[in-house]
Amino acid sequence: MDSTKKHLRSAVLVAGAATLALAMGGCSAGSSGASGGSDQTKNVTINVVLASDPPPKSELAEFTKETGITVKWTNLDWDSLQTKIAAAATAKTYFADATDVDWSRVGQLGKLGWFYPMQKYLKTSSLKADMPQLSSFTVDDKVVGIPYDASFMVTTVNKELFAKAGITTMPTTISDYTKDLQQVKSSGAVQYPLDIPFAAAEGLSTYWYQTTGAFGGTVLDKKGKPQFTSPDSAGYRAAQWMISALKSGLVSPGNINVTDSQGMQTLMAKGNVASVFSDYSGNVGSLYNVPDSSSVVNQVQYIPTPGADGVGPNLSNPDSIGIPVNAKYPKAAAKFISWFTSKDTQVDFAGANGPDKVLSGYALPSRLSAVDVLNSKGTLVGGDVLAKLLKTRAKPVFPEGAPSWYPQFSNSVYTNLHAAAAGNMTVDAAIKAIAQTATQLSSGS
Repeated sequence: MDSTKKHLRSAVLVAGAATLALAMGGCSAGSSGASGGSDQTKNVTINVVLASDPPPKSELAEFTKETGITVKWTNLDWDSLQTKIAAAATAKTYFADATDVDWSRVGQLGKLGWFYPMQKYLKTSSLKADMPQLSSFTVDDKVVGIPYDASFMVTTVNKELFAKAGITTMPTTISDYTKDLQQVKSSGAVQYPLDIPFAAAEGLSTYWYQTTGAFGGTVLDKKGKPQFTSPDSAGYRAAQWMISALKSGLVSPGNINVTDSQGMQTLMAKGNVASVFSDYSGNVGSLYNVPDSSSVVNQVQYIPTPGADGVGPNLSNPDSIGIPVNAKYPKAAAKFISWFTSKDTQVDFAGANGPDKVLSGYALPSRLSAVDVLNSKGTLVGGDVLAKLLKTRAKPVFPEGAPSWYPQFSNSVYTNLHAAAAGNMTVDAAIKAIAQTATQLSSGS
């Protein structure tokens, strides 16, 4: 897990895997249930596969000592991981005992029945109050995965560059935010003050979702129908604002081929831009304040995301971990997941109890209780802002859950917005193409 999260992905492989799985398996791909996994939990070895570095050996050793369960950990890149999950589930073969459940795949996984409902093994109802993002992994009242980190889109600002432009009061509306960026540019503090990742990749889709939310709207309704076709809709205005920022010089022309991770690592972390409207929670502490990767240490801060008429929402994109129905040791995997997502473990992973317990790249716990511990110890950079946003403003991209055809939809979003940014089509044409995709997919699902 790097500091910019697993969500920094192309989604091309994902779309292909999803299409293959739906075509081959339909709604019944995993409906026959498990392959007869064992309930044994003592003296067993489980395979855990995530797009993340493993926990410290000492932490895993302590878990093994307490439970008798040995963990074999595999770190696989996000694209390859999703492809393998789909391939194994479609073939009804064993891949892992516990693996990634991404928020964007919940609709598909729920429809295909590839993962156990976590209620089978854990009291998920007792987790809701402490894990605000659990709803992102719930479909048809089934909890497909347990969130192990909290990730949501935030707005970051380089306060020193803003101060050089004479700005000391942070904006709370998109209109004021845009004016401030223009002031930063005209002051000469930095040539291109805003980072928007216009490369044809998932990060562009995510940025548009967050901007749509800031403008006061949603992308799809509960039936999957587009909510952004009207020129006065939030999604339409969000696309216009993003493309206009590029055309007016607030965003560098070179961003046409920049992904979200590249922008965060080579633009924001190097002081080449003054703000990222849709950044990742935790990046200040895990990227921008790390001297080895950043030249803007202690210069970047979180601000409440500016909205159309005031502070806007922060859309969630957390990761969770679940149990495939073809797991060999599902009960042992559940014990691991319970430990992996516990308050004490999350506090350790986030660095509150020393560097020897830290999970590399771990940004923010999924449990409010763990965030409160970090905040009380002063070990969470920007903790006051992040804790408040997680408790009150972090919302799912799709309140009813991501549709099973999300990968194809996202592909349409970033392909068409990229084309509009490149000048190959108008914003209106891009919006119409995206809407047509959503309409077709929702009608056929």
